[in-house]
Amino acid sequence: MNRWTSARTAAAVAVLAAGLSACGTSTGSAGTTGGSFPVSVGSSTAAITLTAKPIRIVSLSATATEDLFAIGAGSQVVAVDKDSDYPASAPHTQLDAYQLNAEAVAAYKPDLVIEAGLTPAQVGQLTRLHIPVLIEPAAANLDEAYAQINELGKATGHVSEAADLVTSMKSKVASIIAQTPKTSGTFYYELDPTYYSVTSSTFVGQLFKMLDLTSIADRTSNAAGGYPQLSGEFVLKSNPGYVFLADSICCGQNAAKVGTRPGWSALSAVSGGRVIALNDDIASRWGPRVVDLLQTIADAIKTHPVK
Repeated sequence: MNRWTSARTAAAVAVLAAGLSACGTSTGSAGTTGGSFPVSVGSSTAAITLTAKPIRIVSLSATATEDLFAIGAGSQVVAVDKDSDYPASAPHTQLDAYQLNAEAVAAYKPDLVIEAGLTPAQVGQLTRLHIPVLIEPAAANLDEAYAQINELGKATGHVSEAADLVTSMKSKVASIIAQTPKTSGTFYYELDPTYYSVTSSTFVGQLFKMLDLTSIADRTSNAAGGYPQLSGEFVLKSNPGYVFLADSICCGQNAAKVGTRPGWSALSAVSGGRVIALNDDIASRWGPRVVDLLQTIADAIKTHPVK
């Protein structure tokens, strides 16, 4: 899980308004491949300078953890937060990015901490302990996701691997789009059973748009920064061609349960077998496995076309 996943609560959705089987995973080696130090990384307002290649990295971002292992920097990672559940070989801990204990992070003697959504106060706790913090916030689009991968390659001394990963992801995305039949339909994307959803302008929504699907949440009068709370009645009235469930793991939602909701058996997506349960974690991150998510959407379109 990560900051996108926590959009299942109203409070986290407000924060969001202010979220590799396809690409491969590698623990890699700590060797530098195309990187040089010192190096400056991060945004202009939060740039840091790394004087040497970091060899004790703590990741407080599930997406960054996936990125690091995918570019071959896994052996440099000494600890990841409790929500970083992929890959299985990552050094999992009970560190909590939501309720940060700076001293617990410092106990791992990191020479770099990577985070996605700490508050300025939490970042300050770490910097006061002389720990460099690289901020990699939730990407707004694929280009930002690619840029973060390249930046992590620069920060860890794995420039060429990062570039190769981005090239591979772009190629696979292009292939998926080219091989998916053109359609023109709508979808409902469920973040939780209380009907929080996404508009087409969000990171996830843009993936659907690449495959010519439009979110029914675009029609709501209150877009709530891209993550509005809809209602069962709104979904029924919109009658989406597809229903995608990003709450299958957290909340046990599936096609059978959706079909028993009052009135939902009449939805064309239900009667047409177009209710697709997603892996919550893959659906909530912007790392290498975003290709898997796009492939799942494409497979649904190919396997269950809207008549």
